[in-house]
Amino acid sequence: MNGLLPLLQDPPFYYPVSPISMVRGRGLRIYDDEGREYLDCVSGTFNLILGHNHPEVVEAAKLQMDELVFSSSNFNAPAVDALARALVAISPSNLTRAHLRSPGGSTANEGAIRIAQHITGKRDVVTLFRSHLGQTFAMTGLSGFSTHRTPFPNVFPGGVQVPAPYCARCFYKQSPGQCGMLCVSRIDDFIRYASTGSVACVLVEPILGVGGNIIPPVDYLPSLKAFCEERGILLIFDECQTGFGRCGQMFAADYFGVSPHIMTLAKGMSGVGLPIGAILTEERLTGLDKLFHGFTNGGWLPAAAAALKTIEILQRPGFLENVRHVGKLLCEGLDGLRHRHPFIGEVRGAGLMIGMEIIDPENPAANVPDNARALALHKALLQQGVILRISEHGRGNVVEIRPALICTDTDVAEILERFEQACAGIHV
Repeated sequence: MNGLLPLLQDPPFYYPVSPISMVRGRGLRIYDDEGREYLDCVSGTFNLILGHNHPEVVEAAKLQMDELVFSSSNFNAPAVDALARALVAISPSNLTRAHLRSPGGSTANEGAIRIAQHITGKRDVVTLFRSHLGQTFAMTGLSGFSTHRTPFPNVFPGGVQVPAPYCARCFYKQSPGQCGMLCVSRIDDFIRYASTGSVACVLVEPILGVGGNIIPPVDYLPSLKAFCEERGILLIFDECQTGFGRCGQMFAADYFGVSPHIMTLAKGMSGVGLPIGAILTEERLTGLDKLFHGFTNGGWLPAAAAALKTIEILQRPGFLENVRHVGKLLCEGLDGLRHRHPFIGEVRGAGLMIGMEIIDPENPAANVPDNARALALHKALLQQGVILRISEHGRGNVVEIRPALICTDTDVAEILERFEQACAGIHV
């Protein structure tokens, strides 16, 4: 066999994978090896914000590869230099420095925490119930899900999890507008009784993605920022899912009108899924030596070139307006399904970041989560050629819907038609 390993009938993956084999894609559509078309309604892993194989972005990456594929971060390179300037230009005005030595979201979040700890001299990190901040040991230690930590004997220390602003299932059993924003004010109790008393930062997803597409009430993030500033705590926004137009604005910080002290970016940053991450900070937060946060593929040149082209496309006239338009159409259409299918609960969205609760239809008013039906709907939608995800990595009850930002009115109509057909076939 000429020294080659024998070909195995099944790929020797360590982990289980779907038997479906994807071979090509363009826009919202991806095709398997039998030629079947699927509508990708989660943009890959929420990272293909311009869809599969966007030709302009792919071309920008190819052109960079023709010139130079890799340069150590010890040197300047035109693509990375230009990307740093572009990120600062489109971010909230208080964020004036770009750290580009992270290859993805997990590492960007770790870097943001290191900066916060270095600058404040404090240690603990406050995160939210249901938050998903990455898959490294540190980030799973700070996750809002115990399931990420259960199998492992060692957990990254210094994490303090607090209730999320989930009005539909309020931890404090309050009603919106009459709650006194307990999900902010009661953080003091967690700091006093559950932390070391030394808190460097609060790290939040402005909209909790994996946790169920939870959109906070309008007063939450302004109140949280004021809370942090009164206590000398840095506020970090994890915009790995919400950034780069997903909410119909460039960032969730723009959508909510709140500027964090630090912002982390990844996923959709390159438009087509090339790995790259970034940390944006205020000027006063510079000073962490590059020795303490840097990775081989941070600021990878083809990904930086792709990110530059992505930012250009997002800034074209009418692009983000269309995201808001089709997002509203899709939300309204999904909400309309509730009248025919009582297992559909609240539908909530910002731009094209949409979640649909699946609940027990026997008593809709009780709003009881129904994971079994959510999984059944996931299966039925796949049979209809629609790819999406269920919250909490399949353990939750919220259908996560994130089509690429190039989505059109025609795409929305097709998505809704397939949803209707899938919902009609649910029997649990």
